[in-house]
Amino acid sequence: MTVKEYNKVVDDHADALYRFILKSVKDGDRANDIVQDSFEKLWLNVAEIDAGVAKSWLFSTAYHKMIDNIRRESKMVLTESYDEQSLTHDGSYSDLREILNIALDRLQEQQKTVILLRDYEGYSYKEIAEITGLTEPVVKITIYRGRMELKRFIGKIEVVV
Repeated sequence: MTVKEYNKVVDDHADALYRFILKSVKDGDRANDIVQDSFEKLWLNVAEIDAGVAKSWLFSTAYHKMIDNIRRESKMVLTESYDEQSLTHDGSYSDLREILNIALDRLQEQQKTVILLRDYEGYSYKEIAEITGLTEPVVKITIYRGRMELKRFIGKIEVVV
């Protein structure tokens, strides 16, 4: 990949990669760090990576960095207490985007990731399998189960609106 191709990859995919990571980590600074680390790793491997596969390579790299980050944080001890009532949905929301974000946050990390890649970023099942390292049938099943969880949480649209 040439420097010109690398710059085009940055221009074309930086925003989508940031949005994808931000949806999962919910912290702009951490999302920026993960995206920057992914582009740095791409730059270090620029001679070996073709520009045609750079997008899926970037998403895969960022996804794995995000998972490493999440695992590292899960080992930390949480000292803050929280109100369990704030973790439940009381049905009084009218903002559909907010409800969807709450529902997405309740999903298992793997379900959330594949749903974001499929429904928000428009990747095919095959591309999602390459990015996450899962098989295509597992991706399909995970998306289906995640969507069923979303449906159970959100319920009928008439109740929400």
